[in-house]
Amino acid sequence: MTIKHFLAVSLISVFSLLSGCSSDTQQSVPAFKISEISGKTLTQADIAGKVTVINFWATSCVTCVKEMPDLVNTYEKYKSQGLEFIALAMSYDPPMYVVNFAETRKLPFIVAMDSDGSAAKAFGKIQLTPTTLVINKQGKIIKRYVGEPEWNDFHKLLEKSLADKS
Repeated sequence: MTIKHFLAVSLISVFSLLSGCSSDTQQSVPAFKISEISGKTLTQADIAGKVTVINFWATSCVTCVKEMPDLVNTYEKYKSQGLEFIALAMSYDPPMYVVNFAETRKLPFIVAMDSDGSAAKAFGKIQLTPTTLVINKQGKIIKRYVGEPEWNDFHKLLEKSLADKS
């Protein structure tokens, strides 16, 4: 590999990371156990058979805060069709900040804490926020977005997944 080829490949990799990249996967939802800010425990069994969006985020993440109104609008648009939504705060996010954020912005979906980082690890060692996963009714992760998604494509994927009768 020439130095030019190496640099070109490296630059492409960096740009894809920074530009809200997404990937198609068919990884099954791993076992997880998280706590909603209400205190209720949530596991993979609670989302079985549902189209679910899990958004790994942090109150200190500028992009996470910026995209939250769009995530709320998306949830409001599709919840009547059965969309489940979990905003999962990263382990380093202070619980009081997460609760305050959720309450002051009246987040309408499940807000939970990944207190020990085990969910981020189980879902593929998630470290970058926001990372948003779309899970189909069969329990497969069909899309992984790092950074803010392209909203039209995101909505089309949700519509297709929600319409799937299998």
